[in-house]
Amino acid sequence: MKTYVLYNKLSNNGKGQTTAEQLKTHWANRELTFVNARELDDYAGFFAGLQPDDEVCVCGGDGTLNYLINHADCDSLTNKIFYFPAGSGNDFWTDLGKKPGDAPAQINRYIKNLPTVTVKGKTSKFINGVGYGIDGYCCEEGDRLREKSDKPINYTSIAIKGLLFRYKPTNAEVIVDGKTYTFQKAWLAPTMKGRFYGGGMMATPQQDRLAADRKVTCMVMNGAGKLRTLMDFPTIFKGEHVKKSSVHVMKGKEITVRFDRPVALQIDGETVLAVSEYTVKI
Repeated sequence: MKTYVLYNKLSNNGKGQTTAEQLKTHWANRELTFVNARELDDYAGFFAGLQPDDEVCVCGGDGTLNYLINHADCDSLTNKIFYFPAGSGNDFWTDLGKKPGDAPAQINRYIKNLPTVTVKGKTSKFINGVGYGIDGYCCEEGDRLREKSDKPINYTSIAIKGLLFRYKPTNAEVIVDGKTYTFQKAWLAPTMKGRFYGGGMMATPQQDRLAADRKVTCMVMNGAGKLRTLMDFPTIFKGEHVKKSSVHVMKGKEITVRFDRPVALQIDGETVLAVSEYTVKI
């Protein structure tokens, strides 16, 4: 049996390899083979070449997991797949109820039967959520700042400045399993497979990624002005925002969200610019 560590060197602001090395402490009795995911061109070939008893530990952030589920046939994998977080947000890890420093967790059941999102004609799987609105704006702004500096990105600061000065809400149309809802002044309209996104925001506290019906949850925050939204925004980190009259929660198997102007969107933390609508399907 071999244990491969598939790590993302660039995760967590370039600390991915250092974090991966921590596995030697957790798995002192295993002989580890480290593989740089950034240099692995053929994911399908890598997994096809494994022996039946080989194990793989994915070490990276939520973006690394997203890359895995879209470049390997995770529904048919029989080898044990583990995960050890090495990202800046680690929302998947948080959703599993894990904490920094915990031992690697086997994730085979979490990377199967995932929903897809279609944006600008491209369809891909996601593991945490699709953010649309000011959350997409935060990722867009974070990417811009990252190009200028290697300093850690403060997304909370970006969100506050966006709410107060730069981001303008949109009108939204949300179609859930054929039923249409309309919202004025929508600030957020994510659709979630898990509970967390954006580095710890509990957008959909009742969402269960292993639910038998496999439904996803769309949450819309709308209607309130800038100051009221700014006051309510911190409650999303504890999931208490769903108690607000400005928040609407809908579950379904096919969800389309349309805005009346194009804005940035994020899929498991990866930014897509100038998006007018997206569709999630199970």
